[in-house]
Amino acid sequence: KMKRFVLNTKPQNIVRGKNGIQKMVEGNQLNRKYRRNIEKQIVRNMKTIVSQQRIRTQTMMKTVRNYQTSQIVKNTEGVKEPKKFEQLEKLKKKGVDMETLRKMRNIGISAHIDSGKTTLTERILFYTGRIAAIHEVKGSDEVGAFMDSMELERERGITIQSAATHCEWKETKLNIIDTPGHVDFTVEVERALRVLDGGILILCAIGGVQSQSLTVDRQMKRYKVPRICFINKLDRVGADPFAVIKQIRSKLGLNAAAVQIPIGLENQLEGVVDLIHQKAYRFDGNSGETLTEIDIPERLMDEVETRRNEFLEKLADADAAIEEKYIMEEDIEPEEIEEAIRRCTLSHSFVPVFMGSAKANIGVQPLLDGVEKYLPHPGEVDNYGLLTSNDGKSEEKTLIISDPKDNFVGLAFKLEESQYGQLTYIRIYQGTIKTGQNLFNTRTGQKIRVSRLGRMHSNKMEDVKSVGPGEICVIFGVECSSGDTFVNVNKWKLGMESMFVPEPVVSLSIKNTDKKKDTAFSKALARFQREDPTFTVTQDDESGETAIHGMGELHLEVYAERMQREYDCPVEIGKPYVAYRETLNKRVDFKYLHRKQTGGAGQFAGVSGYIEPLDIEGEVKYEFENAIVGNAIDPNYISAVDKGFQEAVDKGPLIGCPVWGVRVVINDGQTHPVDSSEMAFKAAAKGAFREAFADSNPTLVEPIMDVEVSFPQEYQSAVMANIAKKRGSIYKTSNAGEYMTAHSEIPLKEMFGYISELRSLTQGKGEYSMNYLCHRHAPNDITKQVVREHEQKK
Repeated sequence: KMKRFVLNTKPQNIVRGKNGIQKMVEGNQLNRKYRRNIEKQIVRNMKTIVSQQRIRTQTMMKTVRNYQTSQIVKNTEGVKEPKKFEQLEKLKKKGVDMETLRKMRNIGISAHIDSGKTTLTERILFYTGRIAAIHEVKGSDEVGAFMDSMELERERGITIQSAATHCEWKETKLNIIDTPGHVDFTVEVERALRVLDGGILILCAIGGVQSQSLTVDRQMKRYKVPRICFINKLDRVGADPFAVIKQIRSKLGLNAAAVQIPIGLENQLEGVVDLIHQKAYRFDGNSGETLTEIDIPERLMDEVETRRNEFLEKLADADAAIEEKYIMEEDIEPEEIEEAIRRCTLSHSFVPVFMGSAKANIGVQPLLDGVEKYLPHPGEVDNYGLLTSNDGKSEEKTLIISDPKDNFVGLAFKLEESQYGQLTYIRIYQGTIKTGQNLFNTRTGQKIRVSRLGRMHSNKMEDVKSVGPGEICVIFGVECSSGDTFVNVNKWKLGMESMFVPEPVVSLSIKNTDKKKDTAFSKALARFQREDPTFTVTQDDESGETAIHGMGELHLEVYAERMQREYDCPVEIGKPYVAYRETLNKRVDFKYLHRKQTGGAGQFAGVSGYIEPLDIEGEVKYEFENAIVGNAIDPNYISAVDKGFQEAVDKGPLIGCPVWGVRVVINDGQTHPVDSSEMAFKAAAKGAFREAFADSNPTLVEPIMDVEVSFPQEYQSAVMANIAKKRGSIYKTSNAGEYMTAHSEIPLKEMFGYISELRSLTQGKGEYSMNYLCHRHAPNDITKQVVREHEQKK
C-alpha cells in the first residue's frame, strides 16, 4: 500500500495521502514484518522521483518521515528529533558559564571479563601523559597495570575493585572509572554507572557479545548511560569485528554501525580507516604513540564505500537531517556526520563502533576522539533527587543543576579503606565542595566537616582545595553508607536516586582460627560490609556460626584472603551453600491466640486472617494489609502485628532463609484490656505465621544462573550431557570456527566446582561464565534434601 502510494501520488493528493497513511498506521493495517521492506522500497522509489520532480519529493519526505517516526523509530530508545535536556535549558537561563562543563567527560569502561578494559585504560593514561610507561596486566615485568593497584589483582590478573583516575585529552578533562568484568564483582559496575555520564562498552573481536556484556548492557540501559563501543583484540586469531556488530544489533538490540574498518586482521593488523573523514591511520612509535595518516589501501576502497554506506544508512534511520540528505544523494560533510552521531548517541538511538587492539597499541587515540566528540558532558545529563516533605509523607522529584554557585549536592557511591585512611568517593552534582566546609548527611542528619579533599589516580591521591559540579573526589574520615546524599543545608531532605543492589546468591561459613584476632576479624567484616553492599554477614543464634554472603565463590574467597593479608587474621571457610529462599504455594487461613500468664500482668493477643502467595520474581516480597473492620485489635497494636510478621518472614521455618512472595491480611483479632501489649501481638503474629506457613505446602526457591559455556565442538556430546545432568536447560547454541558456545539456565547448586569438571571433559580447553538470572521453585526432592541437611546440622 505504501509502495503504490509513493508511485502514484500527485502533488495535489499529498494532503489526502498523508491522512490516509496516518489512518493505515493507526489501524495497524501494515504487517510489522513488511514495514522495513516497505521503507527500503520507499527509498528506492524516492530516488526515481527526485530526478523527475524535486519539490514533489521533498513534500513526500515529510509524509514518510512522519510514518517512520511514529512506527519504526517508536520501537527504539531514540527518536529522530534531537533530545532536549531540561538541565541544559535551565543552565542557559541561569547564565551559568558552560565552558568548564563542556570540556569534561565522566566515563566508565565496562566489558565481559578478559576483554581488555584495564589494558585499554593503561593506554589511555599513557597517551594522555598520566603515566610514563605501559605495563601489562599480570605482566612479565612483574609491575602490572597501573589501575590494578591491589596485590591480589596483580596476582590473579583480574580487576576486583573499580578504580578511578583522571586525565586530559585535547583540553578535555576525563574522569575515568575502570570496572571489573567478573560477574562476582558486578556491584562495582553498578555503582560506577550510577554516577557516570557516558560509557565505553568493550567487546572481544573473537568472543563478541558474552554473558557479562549482556549484564553491562542492562546496567547501562537501567541508568540511561549513552555509550560508544570498542571492538578489541583485532590482532587475535579468529577476529571478526563485523560479526560482533551483528551480535550488538541482534543480542543487545542497538542501532550500531562501524565508524572505522581495520586495515588487516589478526597478525596483519596495521591500522584503521576512518569512514567519516575517509582517511587511514597507522600507529607508529614504540608504543603506538604517533598517529600517522596514510593512503587508504587500494584493496580496501570497495569495502570502505560499502561500509560507509551501511554506516550512513544506520545513522539516517536515527537522524532526520542525515536521512534527508542520504535519500536525496547529497554530499554530507564530516562535520554534519559527527554532529548527527553526537545527537543520536545522546538520545540512545545510535551507537558508533570503534575498532582496534589495545595491547597492540592500535585504535586508542581515535577512540579518545570519539569520547570527546560523542559522549555527553555533565550538563547534558538530567539527574534527579527526591525531596521529602517536612512531614515525611510525600516525595517530589527535583532536577539537580550543575551550577557551581548553587547549594551543594553530592552522592557517596563508594567507600574504601586505604593507606590514607577511610575514603568516601563522592560524585558532585550541584554546587562546590571546599576544604573546611560543613556538610550534612540527609539520611542520618549527621554533620561532618571536610578536613581534607582529594582526587584519586588509581591508589595515589592528589590534594585539592575545592571541586565543582560534574567532578569526582574523595573526602576523609566520614562515617556513612554507600548511596548516602550530602548537602550543605541542614534539614534539607534531598536524596539522590539510589542504585540497584542485587541479592547475594552464595554463602560460606567463616571462622577465625586465631582467637587473639577476634577484634581484627570483626573489624574486617564490618569494613567489607560498609564498602560492598552485596557482601553481608549473618550469625546463627543457635550454633553461633558466622556466615558471609555474596555474589559468587570468587567474591567471598577474595574477602577471606584479604582478611589474612590486610588484617593478619587467618580464617577458615566452609563449603559454599546456596542462598535459598522459602515461599508458600497456596492460601491458608489462620486464627491464633497467644496467651501467657507468669504472675502479674500476662500476655494476651489474638490475630485472624490469611496468608497467600505473591509472585516471587516481583519487586514486592512481603505485603501486609489491615482488613479489620472496627477495633477488634487496638489500632496502636497494628504496627506490632506487622513487625511480628516481618520478623517471621526474615527467618523462615524451613531452613531459616527469608520468605519471599507472601501477602498477609488480618481481618479479626482479640485484645485484653490489661494483658495485651506490643510484645504480645508480635509473638501472636509469629505464631500465626509459623502455623499457617506449615500448612501452605511450603517449598524452597533456588537461584538460577545464566551460564555460557565455550568448548571445542568435538566435546559437544560430553558437555551437553553434563549440563543436562546438572538440571540445566540449553536455550541457544552458536558456532565460531572450531569452538561451540552453549547458553543454558542451570541452578546455582549444581555449579560449584564446575570449572574442574569442564576442564576434565574438554582436556582443559573449555571455559565458562555465568550470571545471576532469577530465583525459581526448587523441585520437591531438592527441597526435602536441603531441609534434611539443615535438620542434621542442628
